[in-house]
Amino acid sequence: MDEHQHLPDINRLSILVAVVLLAYALMPFVNVPERGVFFQLPGVFIVIRLTFPALISVVAALLAATGSTWLFEDHPHFRDRRARIYWLLPGLTAWVVGTTLGTLEVSLQWWAVFAMGALLLVAVMLAEYIVLDDYDIRHAPASAALTAVSFGLFLILAVATRAAGLRLYEILATLVPSVALLSLRTLFLRLNGRWRIAWATGIALFIGQLMIGLFYLPVPPLRFALLLTGAAYAVTAIAGGIEEGQSMRSLWVEPAILLAALTSMAFLLPV
Repeated sequence: MDEHQHLPDINRLSILVAVVLLAYALMPFVNVPERGVFFQLPGVFIVIRLTFPALISVVAALLAATGSTWLFEDHPHFRDRRARIYWLLPGLTAWVVGTTLGTLEVSLQWWAVFAMGALLLVAVMLAEYIVLDDYDIRHAPASAALTAVSFGLFLILAVATRAAGLRLYEILATLVPSVALLSLRTLFLRLNGRWRIAWATGIALFIGQLMIGLFYLPVPPLRFALLLTGAAYAVTAIAGGIEEGQSMRSLWVEPAILLAALTSMAFLLPV
């Protein structure tokens, strides 16, 4: 069986990343007053804050998602029926980086996140391009890297939302869809292209319940994020193991190790 080593066109990749970064670069130089949309429900007053950084994050996500399809079109093993899933992680990456930048003051730290976001976006695009071909010799490490990046993005987003002091419904509206998408993408990779929407929905609801409990505790942002990420990875790994038909003895090994490691970090690291 032939083994392949395909890489994306460097000109397309450069243009795509440059356009997304240009959108981010507008944040420090454009000052648009924040606006709010108000909803009065029985016993609940909801305020949706519309800010320029939030708008830029959505625009960057749309650019990355649509641009990734354009980038992958020249892959010799690209298949249209699977195109829908490959824009997901690039779009989520661009949105998380933009959301994180929107919570920071413009400083050296802001530009450091900007630079790391650029590197992360390139890495995600390259890995997604590689996993288009099941027979690429780098397919396994690329899949593992995408899984690690997915949960790393969730960790960053959870820290940013908690540190920003958002209300509970704002955190839920941000993190619950994110964990649903990343678990869906992780299971898709692990199960060789099989959709498991029911599992992704169940995982998101479970993590949402955990978010509600942690929100009302005096938990610092990093600890909050580590606990949620550990739980999200553990239940996603359990779902993948069940779908793969693993025995009950081996099913719990990987989730337990990662959950224990991230939980220990949450309480041992200075926060």
